[in-house]
Amino acid sequence: MRRALGTAAWLLASSLATAQMTPPSDTDVLLGALNRNLKFVVRGDASLTVLFPPRAVPVRRAASLPPIKVFPRLLRQNFTVKPGVAETVAGRPTRVYTLTPKVGAAASWRIWVDTSWNVPLAYEERGADGTLARRAELLRADKLQKRAQPLKADLLSGLGQALRLALPGLVLPPGFEPVGVGQRKAGGQSNLSLNLSDGVNVLALVLAQKNVKAAQGVASRPVGTGFVWLVGNLAVPDLQAALKGVRPGDASALGTFAPPGDSNP
Repeated sequence: MRRALGTAAWLLASSLATAQMTPPSDTDVLLGALNRNLKFVVRGDASLTVLFPPRAVPVRRAASLPPIKVFPRLLRQNFTVKPGVAETVAGRPTRVYTLTPKVGAAASWRIWVDTSWNVPLAYEERGADGTLARRAELLRADKLQKRAQPLKADLLSGLGQALRLALPGLVLPPGFEPVGVGQRKAGGQSNLSLNLSDGVNVLALVLAQKNVKAAQGVASRPVGTGFVWLVGNLAVPDLQAALKGVRPGDASALGTFAPPGDSNP
């Protein structure tokens, strides 16, 4: 009996030691940097280029990079993360990571992580055809400082079920799940908007009273007395396919998740 217990204890200790010696994966390392970026920010001089959605002035300057809001479970599920050749950004050494979608035609990303501060110094998003959608890069990195208010990236429990009740027949693009609810203003009206994410990319699903003009990255469909839009960096046929079978449901199911003051979508 003592020998059996001794053997079991040895096996447990051995397995724990093996687990402790297992190095973190590239995905683990990248997520560590992105999670740290929710609490810390690099101040300096940044160049921000946004080509999608199109805007009159695509390039602007800022004192820091806009944070990348990621959802770890979805990123692990939907992306392959591979390290690249080390590069220098703003005079500082970085590790470069490429994020490639495992399924569907979502955008891919490259993220440059400071080897000392362990936060992103640059990133870019490219569509499935390789076209640049946006790029953010620090030209000068002065200091790393703690954010006054840490950012959050939490999934909302029950939102997926509520969305299925509100819009039966909706088929989300591969990898995407609802992660948040907000408001989107258009044509003088405030419409309920759901954020969909595959871990790093974001689509907007909008419930509106009016239709939206056809454009790159925009699809819409009449549903009941209103319209549903789907907006994001995907080909229009992919967006249209997601909405093809949508039919009216119980929109009140989303009331629990609606922003304060608009709990009756």
